[in-house]
Amino acid sequence: MIGITFALIAAASWGTGDFLGGLASRKLSHFQVLFVMAFSSLVLLFVCMIIWLEQIPTIDNLILAMIAGVSGALGSALLYKGLSLGDAALVAPVAGVIGAIIPTLVGLWLEGFPSSMKLIGFGLAFIGIWLVTRTKNGNGQHVRLGLGLALLAGIGFGGFLVIIAQVEGKQIFAPLVFSKLAAVALAIGLMKSRQLSIPKLLASPIAILSGVFDAGGNIFYLFAAQFTRLDIAALLSSLYPAGTVLLSNLVLKEKLSVQQRLGVGTCLAAIMLIMSG
Repeated sequence: MIGITFALIAAASWGTGDFLGGLASRKLSHFQVLFVMAFSSLVLLFVCMIIWLEQIPTIDNLILAMIAGVSGALGSALLYKGLSLGDAALVAPVAGVIGAIIPTLVGLWLEGFPSSMKLIGFGLAFIGIWLVTRTKNGNGQHVRLGLGLALLAGIGFGGFLVIIAQVEGKQIFAPLVFSKLAAVALAIGLMKSRQLSIPKLLASPIAILSGVFDAGGNIFYLFAAQFTRLDIAALLSSLYPAGTVLLSNLVLKEKLSVQQRLGVGTCLAAIMLIMSG
């Protein structure tokens, strides 16, 4: 139950961070927002590492953390690019579901199958993630490039969830510091390749706050992975789109489609089945 609770907190934190990141992207480019988010996350995680007196990870763990950071950052960059080229009603669900499937399959392979009740909950969670990220304007005309980028973005997200959970030991903040350090370096490279200026750190307070919630999601996901199975931690953490959609409805007054309402309900049902199983 502790691991499940941490995973749900991670989902809520990531969902809030994505919502704020979307707001920030209205004024800055996606890559500039990615930089500000990653840098603010890095600062927060570094402060936490110092306060908790965590040591620098071993070389093996450090490499794993940095690979995870690059994977997650690439996932975000590819998702942004895919949304700009293809149909958002296809790109977002594909990236979200692929990102959840990969760690779930890895968890099943490493730890075996859970109870039948949890397996049913897994299936409902996949359906819920798909439904909640559907937009009411989807017209079924999907761009191949956008679909390909969405698949790659999902692989990036799934890779992050799998790789960062493989870091050994009880350290939480130190591995994430190096993960975000790699993400910051990647964001700078992406901006330079597109001749974008590096934004001032206070250029977007919303992006900074988004980075704080992103760091929170990372922290609670690692806590969850220590207290429960990888597949359960990753799948429940991947319910974050529900939080993004609900915040858009509450704050921006964006109306939820019937599919999105059904998706939120399906996600809640999945959570109850996984917890009860």
